[in-house]
Amino acid sequence: MATVATQGRWLRGRVKAVPSGDTLVIMGVTKADTIPPEKMVTLASVIAPRLARRDGVDEPFAWESREFLRKLCVGKEVTFLTHATPPTQSGMVREFATVLLGGSTAQNVSKLVVAQGWAKVKEQSQKSESNEDVAELLRLEEQAKEQGLGKWSKVPGASEAAIRNLPPSAIGGNSGFDAFDFATRNKGRSIQAVVEQVRDGSALRVYLLPEFQFVQVFVAGVQSPSMGRRAAPEIITDTEVSTERANGESKTELRAQPTSAQKVASGSTTIEVAPEPFGKEAKHFTEMRTLHRDVRILPETGDRFNNLTGSIYYDDAGEVKNLALELAKNGLAKYVEWSGKMLEEKDKKELKSAELEAKKNRIRMWTNYVPPATNSKPIHDQNFSGKVVEVVSGDCIIVADDAVPFGSPLAERRVNLSSIRCPKMGNPRTGDGRENYAREAKEFLRQKLIGRQVNVCMEYSRKVPVGDNTNPGAVSADSKVIDFGSVFLAPQSKGEVAVTSSVPSAAGGQPAGYNVAEMLVVRGLAEAVKHRDFEERSSYYDALLAAESKAIANKKGKHSSGDPPAHHIQDLTTASAKKTKDFLPFLQRSRRLSAIVEYVLSGHRFKLVIPKETCSIAFSLSGVRCPGRGEPYSEEAIALMRRRIMQRDVEIEVETVDRNGTFLGSLWESRTNIGAVLLQAGLAKFQASFGADRIADSHLLAQAEESAKRQKLKIWENYVEGQEVDNGSSVAETRKKETLKVVVTEVLSGGKFYVQTVGDKMVASIQQQLASLDIGEAPVIGSFNPKKGDLVLAQFSADNSWNRAMIVNVPRGGIAQSPKDEYEVFYIDYGNQEVVPYSRLRPPPPSVLSAPGSAQLCSLAFLKVPSLEEDYGQEAAEYLSELTLSSPQEFDAVIEERDTSGGKSKGQGTGTVLLVSLVDEENSSNVSAAMLKAGLARLEKRRRWDTKERKAAFDELEEFQKEAKTGRRGMWQYGDIQSDDEDSGPPARKAAGKR
Repeated sequence: MATVATQGRWLRGRVKAVPSGDTLVIMGVTKADTIPPEKMVTLASVIAPRLARRDGVDEPFAWESREFLRKLCVGKEVTFLTHATPPTQSGMVREFATVLLGGSTAQNVSKLVVAQGWAKVKEQSQKSESNEDVAELLRLEEQAKEQGLGKWSKVPGASEAAIRNLPPSAIGGNSGFDAFDFATRNKGRSIQAVVEQVRDGSALRVYLLPEFQFVQVFVAGVQSPSMGRRAAPEIITDTEVSTERANGESKTELRAQPTSAQKVASGSTTIEVAPEPFGKEAKHFTEMRTLHRDVRILPETGDRFNNLTGSIYYDDAGEVKNLALELAKNGLAKYVEWSGKMLEEKDKKELKSAELEAKKNRIRMWTNYVPPATNSKPIHDQNFSGKVVEVVSGDCIIVADDAVPFGSPLAERRVNLSSIRCPKMGNPRTGDGRENYAREAKEFLRQKLIGRQVNVCMEYSRKVPVGDNTNPGAVSADSKVIDFGSVFLAPQSKGEVAVTSSVPSAAGGQPAGYNVAEMLVVRGLAEAVKHRDFEERSSYYDALLAAESKAIANKKGKHSSGDPPAHHIQDLTTASAKKTKDFLPFLQRSRRLSAIVEYVLSGHRFKLVIPKETCSIAFSLSGVRCPGRGEPYSEEAIALMRRRIMQRDVEIEVETVDRNGTFLGSLWESRTNIGAVLLQAGLAKFQASFGADRIADSHLLAQAEESAKRQKLKIWENYVEGQEVDNGSSVAETRKKETLKVVVTEVLSGGKFYVQTVGDKMVASIQQQLASLDIGEAPVIGSFNPKKGDLVLAQFSADNSWNRAMIVNVPRGGIAQSPKDEYEVFYIDYGNQEVVPYSRLRPPPPSVLSAPGSAQLCSLAFLKVPSLEEDYGQEAAEYLSELTLSSPQEFDAVIEERDTSGGKSKGQGTGTVLLVSLVDEENSSNVSAAMLKAGLARLEKRRRWDTKERKAAFDELEEFQKEAKTGRRGMWQYGDIQSDDEDSGPPARKAAGKR
C-alpha cells in the first residue's frame, strides 16, 4: 500500500480489525519491522445493523453481523478499491470501498455479507455504483430474505433474541462489576473473550463471553513500554474538521478550538506525554495477534479500579501461544515481579529466561542494554566423581577426585554448592557468631555425604571479597576466586528412601542421584540465592526455587516460627591444662565413648567432638607416632587419616591426659584400630615407652609394625632386619638426604636457577590442561585488567605456547589502553620472565589456578658465585647455562638444606630456596665441581665445620678449587683473591666467665 490517500486504483492490504458488520480496518503490506499505514473503510453499497457503543442497545443481529465479517476477514489479505465520497453535512468523511477477499478466485465481501443476510443494500448506492453490482446485490438480498437468512430470520422472537443485553462497562465508572471477586471465582479457569481494543502492548480491553462484560485486562508477568498520555480534553466552542497523520495513519476527527479566555486557563490541563521507545511497536505486535480475535484469559487477580490481571493465550496457525511470553521473547516487554509472582513457577521461569535471552541479543527495547557487572564466570568440562572427605559448612564440601592419584596436591577439591546460601558457621577468632541452623546444615551433610560417592558438575567461579571488606558486591585486591558446582549423591541401594523431590537421570544429561543443594533447601537448611541478570547460576536453579517454596509452605528449618535448636559444646582444646584434667574422670567413667572426628591435626593427633559429654577435645593415639610436620611421609599420614576417619563416627577409650591438655588413648572406626592402620601402612612407629600394658590392642599394634618393617614400607624403606633401631627416635635421624630428579628451566645467575621436578604428576596435569584449552581472541580492552600479582595465561614469545604466569609490572596507569601495551610477567612453572603485549594475555580458567607454581628456586650448595654485576659474574652465568641448558638433561638435586628467609609466598624469587648439589649420575659429573674447576666459583668457609658430612663434602670439592688456583683459571687469574668476612674460620671459644 503506497499511501493511504490513494484513490482510483486497486490496493492490497491485510485486515487488521472489524469494528462492525460493514466496516474494516486495512493495513498496508510492509517489512516485518515496520509499522504499516492503515485506513478504515466501509463496504460499498451495503449497510449492516449498528452495534451499541459500550452501554447502549444494539440493533437486532448487529453482533452476529460483526462476528460473521470478523471471522471472515480478520488477518486475511484483501484487495480493495476506494471510492471518492464528499463529506457529509456534519463534516465527517467516510471512505467506501469495494473489497475482494482471496487470490485468483477473489470474492466480493459486500456480496458475501448480503448473501448471508447480515446486511442490506443501501438505496442511494445506485447513484454511485454500477447498475450491474447493485442488481447483483439486490438479487442476493431477495434470495436471503426468501431463505430467512441472518437478519431476515422468520423464526418468531429471533429479532428480539439477537439484541445483546450489555452490562455496564467496568472501565471508567461504577458498573457493579467486582474484578477481584471475578478473578477469585474463576482462578485457574480459562475464560473466552474477544479483544475490542489494545491500549498498549500489555493492556487490552475485551468482552468477556458470554456475558459481554467489557473490562480492561493487564497481561500478568510483563509490562510493555507506555503509549504515553494525551492532553486533557478542552471545552468545545468552535469546531473544525482536522485530518492528521501519525505513523502513516490517516484519521479524520472533530477538534476543539478553545477561546482566548480558555487558552489562558489551560495551564491546569494534563501535559501530553509522547510514547516510550518501542511503545508503538509493542502495541502493534499485540494488535496483530489479538485485536478483534478470540482469546482465552486465565484470571489471576483484580484491582480496586475493576481491572483484571491474568494470562492471555491466542491462536497462531493452530498453535496456542502465551502473549506475555511472546512479548518478552521479542524484546517488547519486561518481566515485572508484582504480577509475575502470581504465576506458576514454570511460567515465571519461562518469562525470565525469555527476557534474559532478549537482553543478551539486545532485541528492540534492550538495544542499548548494558549488562550489570558480575563476578561470576562459567566453568566448562570440569565434571568429576569422588568421595566426600570433609564437610566444611552447609554449602561447602571437599571431595577426593577419583581421577587424581592419592597423595597428589590436586587429589582433594573444594566445591561450593551452586546457587544456595547456608547459615554461616561463624569464626570465634574474628568474633563472628554462628547463625541459627548452621550446625544443623553441616551435620545433615556430614551424615549424608562423608565417605559417600558423589558426582560433581562444576558450573561457575566467582571472585569474592575477603578480610574486612563489608561490601559483598565489591571486588577489591583482597579477594579470592572460589568454584561452585552441583553435587549429586548416588543412592546406596535400591531400597533407599528418596531424599529430594526428584532423581535426575543420567540419560537426560544430568548425573544420576540426589541433588545435595536441593536436599538442603527443601529442609529449610539453606536458601536459594537471588541471582542478578547475566549472573551464572546452577543448572538446576528452578528445582532449588521450587524446593524453597515448598520449605516455606511447610515451615521447615529456618522458615519455622519456633525457636531454633540450642547448642552448647565446650571447647577443651583452648582450655587450660588444669581444666582438661578435671574432665578426665568424666571421659574415663565409660569404657568406650562415641565421638566425631572434627579435624585431623596430624597423622596421630585429632580434634574430636563427644556429643554425650558436650565437649570437644584434642586426642592423640597412645604409643603411635607419625612423622612430624615437614618430615617425609607426614603429609601422606594426614591424607590417609582424612580419607579414613575425617568427620566419621568413631569410638575412643581415654587413658590419660598429658601436660598440654591432650587426651591419650585408642580410637576405633568400624571396629578397626586406627593406630594399627597407620602402623601397617608404614606411616607410624610403635613406641613401647607409653606402656604397652596400658594400651588397648597393643599386640595388634606391634604385629602391624612388624608387617611394615618386613615389607620395608614408607619410613621403613631403609630398615635392615636385626639392626638396633630406637623406637623413640625421630624419623629425621634415620633418613637419607632428600634427592629430587630435576631439569633446569632457567638460570638467573652463576649460582641461582630454577628447576622443575621430573615425573611430577601435578606438572603433567597442568601442562595437559593448558594444551587442551581453546584460547579465543584477545579480550576487549577494559574487560580484563590484570593487576600486579595476578595469575594470567601468557603466550611465551619463543614458541608461542600458553603458560601460567604472574604479573610483575603493569603499564603506566595500571590499565591497558591498547593491545600493544606491555606487561612484565613471570612464568611460575618455568622461572623465566619476559615482557609481553596485552594481546598475548588471557584470563586463566579456574581449573589451573589451584595448583602452585612448578618452578622451584635453587642455589648451588657450599659455593659462593660472583653476582652478575661482579667480575666473572656474567661468565659464571653463561657457563652454568652451558652445563644445564645446552641440551635436555636430567640431574639429581641432592637437597643439602633449605633457606626459608625468602618468605612463604612462592613465585618470582620468593619462597623457600633449596640449596642443592646438582649431580649427573649418567655422565658422572657434578655441576658444583665443574664451576670450581673453571674458577667461576669458590667454596664457602663459614659453615664447613658444622657436621662431619659437610666437612667431607667440602674436602672433596676443595680439590677442584685447588686445581683452578694452580692453573690460574677464572677468578684466580691474578693469584689468590682477597678474603672477606665469610672466609674466616670459626671464632675462638671464649673462656668461661669472661665477657
